[in-house]
Amino acid sequence: MKQSSENRKPRPHIALLVETTLASGRDILRGISRFVREHEPWSLYYEPRGLDDSAPQWMERWEGDGIIARIQNQAIAEEVLATGIPTVDVLGVVPNKFPLVHVNDAMVAEMAAEHLLERGFKNFGFFGISGENWSVRRRDSFSEAVRKESGRVDVYELPRKSPKENNWETMENDLAAWIGKLAKPAGVMICSDQRGPQLLEACRRAGVQVPDEIAVIGVDNDEPLCEVCDPPLSSVSAGHVQVGYAAAGLLNQQMKGGMHPAEKILVDPRGVVTRLSTDVLAIQDRKLATVLRIIRENACDGLEVDELAKIAGFSRSVLQRRFRISLKRSIHQEIITAKLKRAQELLSQTELPLVDIAEKAGFKHQEYMGAVFRARLGKTPAQYRRAINR
Repeated sequence: MKQSSENRKPRPHIALLVETTLASGRDILRGISRFVREHEPWSLYYEPRGLDDSAPQWMERWEGDGIIARIQNQAIAEEVLATGIPTVDVLGVVPNKFPLVHVNDAMVAEMAAEHLLERGFKNFGFFGISGENWSVRRRDSFSEAVRKESGRVDVYELPRKSPKENNWETMENDLAAWIGKLAKPAGVMICSDQRGPQLLEACRRAGVQVPDEIAVIGVDNDEPLCEVCDPPLSSVSAGHVQVGYAAAGLLNQQMKGGMHPAEKILVDPRGVVTRLSTDVLAIQDRKLATVLRIIRENACDGLEVDELAKIAGFSRSVLQRRFRISLKRSIHQEIITAKLKRAQELLSQTELPLVDIAEKAGFKHQEYMGAVFRARLGKTPAQYRRAINR
């Protein structure tokens, strides 16, 4: 029996102050829409905007139920606060004003560092924005992750707002000079994909080859931007879709009278999307580089250490020793890491049963795959799949 229009529950009215100029903002909107489809419907108030745009004038008289916003500055924060409407921030630039859902910047940076360390780099750079809190967090966590492996990080940061006298050519030349001074080969993390074209152009000006002399990784996996880079830019998929989904859930809880958490909610990154800008192995020992490439391409096919030793022309013990000296890990650990990454990929991109994924990723049985997941990631494969596809 259909409900009459008089008895039908009114939809909550939700304003979305989220820009569409960046992939991160568009992904947040996707996450919000996913939550709405899976739960009760909302009436969404939205208009295209940039990150620095002020709050729309209609909000002064708007009698809505909730707001999800990327609050870029204090002025916007005050305008939103003045409405008295439950609000969730999904940017975190203005601290301690609203409940916050954000990507886990520390884990993003650690994932980028791990990606470059796996390729054998000893020298590193970070290209960021001075005073931008998310960039600073990524810089510090990247530097700490590299230092733990005895690596060295050089930092170059642009001012948050470039002086008017600093034109594009001046900034490119300054950045090229920094790149020229980096000890090479080097792995460089960019705070955001937006800065990818700028860094790669500076590499060309400095006469530095990417990825042979400098490997570059960004953040956000902004696919059109990454693909337009030359060479295409590897990037950490930070998890902005999941930020949008979690923010919608938190706002829904607030509108129903629930208490918002005292601590911010941090969403873990999804993984690294590898493109040509990091498709390199920075290892002086070319035989070990060959062994590493073979492991990454064949680990799921029952690869054995003895087989690798034969390919490299060493005894098993000599290969193990050289591997540990150069890469600070064992061959077995490298093989398990490659299998784990393949399993993660299958869990996130397919609906295959766990037993089939274990087989395709090269694990002897599903239980062993589960033990590796618990030891390395602190969760079961099923828990990982639920979290990554939420």
